[in-house]
Amino acid sequence: MGLRDLVYLVYERRLESSLSPSAAPRHVGVMCDGNRRWARSAGMLDVSTGHRKGADKIFELLEWCKQAGVEVVTLWLLSTDNLVARAEEELEPLLDIIEDTVRQLVAQHWRVKPVGALDLLPAEMAQVLKDAGEATADYPGLLVNVAVGYGGRREIADAVRSLLQEQATKGTTIEELAEILDVEHIAEHLYTAGQPELWQSAHSEFYFCDAYWPAFRKVDFLRALRSYAARHRRHGT
Repeated sequence: MGLRDLVYLVYERRLESSLSPSAAPRHVGVMCDGNRRWARSAGMLDVSTGHRKGADKIFELLEWCKQAGVEVVTLWLLSTDNLVARAEEELEPLLDIIEDTVRQLVAQHWRVKPVGALDLLPAEMAQVLKDAGEATADYPGLLVNVAVGYGGRREIADAVRSLLQEQATKGTTIEELAEILDVEHIAEHLYTAGQPELWQSAHSEFYFCDAYWPAFRKVDFLRALRSYAARHRRHGT
């Protein structure tokens, strides 16, 4: 172990000892961003190498969250915009990597919940995600939301559509629904219904890290927890 590694290890342990378990967030959401930039900065021509490295980092993060007492982790892996914007030669291997990652999550007994518009994905991949959710639904411990084909506007549109369909089967008219509709009715039909809410970002705490996702370290994670614990959360009041 080099001197720099030793210094980081000492610093990491000092950070851990300074954090109170009661101050940990219940829900941590991560934008797994910077895989391509990490690969290019390392001189790699194939950006899929960055995506693969980023996928490996997920399992480290989950262990850190488990140790910290986090209950739910949401991994934003691929947005609806990226499904359209990414070139096919990059998108195809990326989808394969995400599919492999989901299979590994199941094999390692993480509780997986697919989050997103699965109808936008290739049929085989969508089935892998559905099967993962069903196979692990009763697993104890930390819940991992895998957001693939996810978009905030799409989620709300899908929730409203589901609500309208539900009420139509009950014979509720549009006028009757309009009289009683509130945010809780929509929340019940979100991809993440019943979880600490993702869609009310006004009450979320944001933390930005300069490191590209594949280079994200436990020290960076602990710094994020320290920042969260130090904030005075007023919840809009």
